[in-house]
This record gives sequence, structure tokens and C-alpha cells, in this order.
Amino acid sequence: MARRDDVAAGAARLVLVTGATLLHPEESVFEAMLEGWQRQQQSRLLRASTINNRAGTVRAFASFTNEYPWQWTPGDVEEWSNHLLENGCAHSTLRNYHQLVALFMTYLTSPSYGWTAECEERFGTHPVQICHEWNTAAHRSELEARPESRPFTRDELQAFLDHADERATLARSRGRKGWLTAFRDAALFKTMYAWGLRRTEAAMLDVTDFLSNASVPGFGDYGKLSVRYGKATRGGTPRRRTVLTVMDWAPEVIGEYIEEIRPLYEHHDSALWPTERRRRISPGYINARFAEYRAELGLPAELHPHCLRHAYVTHLTEDGFDSLFVQQQVGHQWASTTAIYTGVTTDYKNRVLNRALARAFDAKDDREE
Repeated sequence: MARRDDVAAGAARLVLVTGATLLHPEESVFEAMLEGWQRQQQSRLLRASTINNRAGTVRAFASFTNEYPWQWTPGDVEEWSNHLLENGCAHSTLRNYHQLVALFMTYLTSPSYGWTAECEERFGTHPVQICHEWNTAAHRSELEARPESRPFTRDELQAFLDHADERATLARSRGRKGWLTAFRDAALFKTMYAWGLRRTEAAMLDVTDFLSNASVPGFGDYGKLSVRYGKATRGGTPRRRTVLTVMDWAPEVIGEYIEEIRPLYEHHDSALWPTERRRRISPGYINARFAEYRAELGLPAELHPHCLRHAYVTHLTEDGFDSLFVQQQVGHQWASTTAIYTGVTTDYKNRVLNRALARAFDAKDDREE
């Protein structure tokens, strides 16, 4: 059937053959619902990966209930939630699942798409919204990080980066296979900290992403970094940002790696962190390498690669950088998110308090005079 201009993308009439007898009507209608939902999301220019992940969540819920959408009830959501929580599902993940099922049901129950009438005609019932405030996970904050997440202390950070250097130096001095990888990984972890990067942002860097900054000519070709794969908003494309170099030791580290170490990889492309198999390292590799070094040092288990980014935010704050500058450096839309990342020390808080009190007392003395 040809689509009319006044028919919404994803409408039942566009994905079901009118008047046809379906061999397996329940399964056919469910698949048509998913196809229609996908079309509706495509019309909103959402990424294919986002659309596929959403459909996968709905399929998982359908598999758990062993029922079809027009048979689902709010009780099914509660049972599914309990099952997920018993299997270690995080609050933020569960909330995301609830939102996706709610979105799917909103699509099915909207008069614009005709699924209510279609189900009434075929099955004598129709889908209803099953996700409500009282049976879904509440949104607790913009950043629902695990409570044990924290920044590195300066001593922990120094120990971690020194250990990465020592692994590389020792491997090279002993002529061991893998010394090149160890040098690369030491530079990788320093870069993640020095520019406040997430794992995917770091893994996706190219050599050409480093640029000069006319305001700081002393940093040479490494005065700023173009991050092309920043965290995307839901359903959107990766967000770009430019991070200015602020740590004076960082240009020397990345310059040595790019100019002396990286060329030793054969037949590499533009990837900043190539592998010996001519590929780009993955976020999963970063996790594994980090965990290996953390275990060798006996550092606390709550530390993970993202804690390098937490440390970047915290240390810039402690060193006196403006809060808006820090927020823009890490690409946060809201200052409240940057505040959650920050874990300043008691010494820093006391210094701020002492400065504030000193100003207050000086002002009082001036008034009394």
C-alpha cells in the first residue's frame, strides 16, 4: 500500500498488509509493532544502534513475560524488575529499561499509529500503558554513578602512572616482547588523566586530533585536543569538544609517544593507539589493562578508568581553575554533573574556609576602624 502524506511513520497500516490472514497472527503483529516503532524512531533521525538496542530491550521484556504487548500488565513490570535486581542490575540500568518499555507502550497506545484499533479487531483487546510512577525506578540524579566511585588521590595517581612507566622501562631493558605495548599504555593512561577523557573518547583518538594553541605557543603542536567521540545525548550522535592543554608536562609525554614510540608500529593508520594487529585499541582493553596495574599495586578495587577523569576534575578545581572552565573542558552540559565528579580533599576545603574567614575578619576590622 502506498503511504499517504497524512499517515504517521510507524503506523500499523504501513507495516501490516490490509485484509490478509496471518498464519501466526500474534507473532506477526508483534514483529510489525517493533518494525513500526523502528520506523517512527528513524523518522526522528535516531541512530541505528540506539534503535536496535531499544528493540532488544522490548524483546527481552516480551521473552520474560511470555506474553504479547496487548496482554502485558503493570504486574509484569514489577516481576521483571525484581528479577533484574536479583541478578545484580544497577538502578540506572533498570530505570533505562523502564523508560524504553514505557516509550514502546506510548507508541502503541497513541491514536496516531492505529495499534489500538488493530488489536481490538484481531484479538478483542488492546495494549495499555503499563509503566507508571509507582512501579518504575525513580530518577535520582543526572549522574547515577555508583557511590563508591571517587577520584584518585594524588598519591594513588602518581603511584599508578609511575607503575605504568616502570612496566614499560623494565620490559624494554630485558628485551621482552610487548615493551612497545607497555610504552603505549603508559602514555594512554597519562593522556586520559591529562585531558580528562572517558575510555571511548581516548580509544577513538587520531594523531591529527592534537592541535596547537596560539595562546600557549610553548605547548607546540599539543596545545589542545579535539575530542570527536564525546558522550552522546540519548539517541544522538557523539558530541564534539575541544579540550585545552593545562598540564605543562602533558605535551612532552604525548609528543614523545607520537614522534618516537608510535612510528615503531608497522602499517598503522591514523589511530593514536594502534595495536600490533593494525587495529585500534578498545575500551574493553583499557579496562583490562587498568585492572591489571591496579591489582599489581594493590590499589582499592573501587578505582576504575573513569576515576582518572574524576581526578582531572578534582585536581583542576583544587588548583584554582574556574568551575565553568572545568565544566567546558570535560563537556558536561550541567554544572551539577561536574560537581558530582569533584571530590576535593579536606585540606583544600580548609584552605578555602581560611581564605573566606580571613576576608570576613579583614572586612570587620575595616568597619570597626
